Amino acid sequence: MIYDVIVIGGGPAGMMSAIQASNRGASVLLVEKNNTLGFKLLATGNSRCNISNISADNKQIIDVYGSNSKFLFSAFNKLNVNNTLSFFADLGVNTKIEDNGRIFPKSNKASDVLLALSEQLEENNVEVMLGLMVKEIVGNDKKIEKIIMGNNKEIFAKNFIIASGGKSYPKTGSTGDGYSWLTNLGHTINNPRPALTPIVVKEKIVKQLEGLSFKNIGINIYQNDKKVINRVGDIIFTADGVSGPVIIDLSSAIGVLLSERVSLHIDFFSETGIKEFEEKMQNDFHSSNNKMFKNYLSSVVPPKFLPVIFQLTKISEEKIINTITKEERQILVKVLKDFILEVKKLKGFDRAMITAGGVDVKEIDPKTMQSKLYDNLFLAGEILDLDGPTGGYNLQVCWSTGYVAGNNIILS
Repeated sequence: MIYDVIVIGGGPAGMMSAIQASNRGASVLLVEKNNTLGFKLLATGNSRCNISNISADNKQIIDVYGSNSKFLFSAFNKLNVNNTLSFFADLGVNTKIEDNGRIFPKSNKASDVLLALSEQLEENNVEVMLGLMVKEIVGNDKKIEKIIMGNNKEIFAKNFIIASGGKSYPKTGSTGDGYSWLTNLGHTINNPRPALTPIVVKEKIVKQLEGLSFKNIGINIYQNDKKVINRVGDIIFTADGVSGPVIIDLSSAIGVLLSERVSLHIDFFSETGIKEFEEKMQNDFHSSNNKMFKNYLSSVVPPKFLPVIFQLTKISEEKIINTITKEERQILVKVLKDFILEVKKLKGFDRAMITAGGVDVKEIDPKTMQSKLYDNLFLAGEILDLDGPTGGYNLQVCWSTGYVAGNNIILS
């Protein structure tokens, strides 16, 4: 049998592609190397499935997708956030909007989203092949001819959609297979790297802060002592570095900067300017007669932070605060307003939510998701060099690009 289309990858982009192609009457084979569809989808949003973000297709903020953001304009015009919510409502998945515009199923169950997609695939008579790997994709003269499976079985189709994902969370099956196939076909792969992942730093002192979290913290990113990024958000210290929403969202940009020296400058009191902060501390010190340094600090920072401050400032915890010198006070202000950690690396793909890098979008038609190298090849989802912040932005890329790919296969 020669299928109208073979979709490789049973994640969100692949399932959307298969549904849209089959809606057009195409005979569709969906190939997934795991023994179940949507394995990674089940883990999104802490198993609640952060379907999208109400702002994902807002032209004023679409630059959150980085240097390739303009590539998404056409796809988001064809399937925007409201269209996506209507699509899922038609499948019986009602949604809700939570803080920061994040959209979840009302049931709070990713399994309900997967079930709805799976039932639609079945209703559309999409043939699903599970538990078999694609070994090779064979192309010739601007046409893909066939795929060769791990058991050496050859399968033929008129169109092919690759939606095999990136390299993040390899235990879910995302092991970067698509990069090898597409490299062999002549496509350019921009360095895949972990994104939306915690950061490892060089300073061992963070081990003492493990588990300590802070809200609305100023984060300034420096490359070679020059500030290049500043954000405010929530962080949490880990055994070997820093995590938390603002760090996760900055990790992709930090990864790009790591060809040179990168440091984090953390401001624990970002709502107050450094001069104002120092003046307040000076007034506090002078207005307290016999308060010890450790007792004063315990009203300013969490108890777990105290030993680190004593260590870095070298101020005795028993010292009476109105005897603290100007130089000591300035060192303390420096620790609290400019806590510096040098970035060693990002956590690996096993901890990354998504992959940055991927197939160069210059080689893909943004209006159709069609390869510019092969007339019957289309790409969708995380395999493309597109990545956004946490909060449903990346799943919207999967839905939109999958929708466009499925609707643009060539039917004869």
